[in-house]
Amino acid sequence: MSFGFETTAAEVLDGVDLTGKRAVVTGGASGIGIETARALAAAGAEVTIAVRNTEAGERTAADLVADTGNKQIHVGRLDLADQDSVRAFAGAWEGPLHILVNNAGVMASPLARTPQGWEMQFATNHLGHFALAAGLLPALRAANGARVVAVSSSAHLRSPVVFDDIHFDVREYDPWLAYGQSKTANVLFAVEADRRWSGDGIRVNALHPGGIRTNLQRHVDIDALVRSVQEANGGKEIAWKTPQQGAATSVLLAASPTAEGVGGRYYDDCNEAAPNQPGTRTGVAAYALDPSAASRLWDVTLDTLHITL
Repeated sequence: MSFGFETTAAEVLDGVDLTGKRAVVTGGASGIGIETARALAAAGAEVTIAVRNTEAGERTAADLVADTGNKQIHVGRLDLADQDSVRAFAGAWEGPLHILVNNAGVMASPLARTPQGWEMQFATNHLGHFALAAGLLPALRAANGARVVAVSSSAHLRSPVVFDDIHFDVREYDPWLAYGQSKTANVLFAVEADRRWSGDGIRVNALHPGGIRTNLQRHVDIDALVRSVQEANGGKEIAWKTPQQGAATSVLLAASPTAEGVGGRYYDDCNEAAPNQPGTRTGVAAYALDPSAASRLWDVTLDTLHITL
């Protein structure tokens, strides 16, 4: 079966048995995170929803248990902007981890900084997820075949990682440039993490889920966003996906046999993305797959987080 724009997460995993597999989905209590967790649980995986709001997580878990019949759905507290929270979550994990879906994020938010002075979108979308994957690395290695999925966005086309001023200490803050930079960082993480970890049986990929109306856009003027994207694509109408369709590419990279052995790639619509063409907002930017930029970001991130791998 070929998968594409309209494919749902359930269709991707139709006939796939994930019994005995353990998964973590960050931001699993809203948007496409719920549908990612639902599809993995329906296929038999033990799923942990990692969320800031554990009450919302518990409600979601109860709904998923009722819907899938899978009672192995758990909730863990995780605030990606708080490195202590990330360390606590990873430190409490026991046993192997087969699937890590770095799904949570913030989009185009007003300027905010962590106590360390890090720009909030970069701190949450990249630094938090990097630290989480690093903290869970022993568990991923213990799986003897694991997949890490980084949910990026076509917004990565808005900005490369600006190494000279990642945290907008000098340049004027722009919420979309900050978001785009963080989403490029997600792709670069996949490139370098796969290069470093594939020898341990850990494959890492990134993806654009598509345009989905979710709570992620709470800081966004949707009408203005639609106009800007349409202008960038020559006036072409935006094709919106349902959350079930939006989770499909995440689930494909997380668990589908069709993605077996794939690593360091960027997918959209359940297939590897084509190179971006100038003047469009589709495909993947060359700078997001650049091995030298990926290696540089890795080193910068380790230095920022004061960790070694």
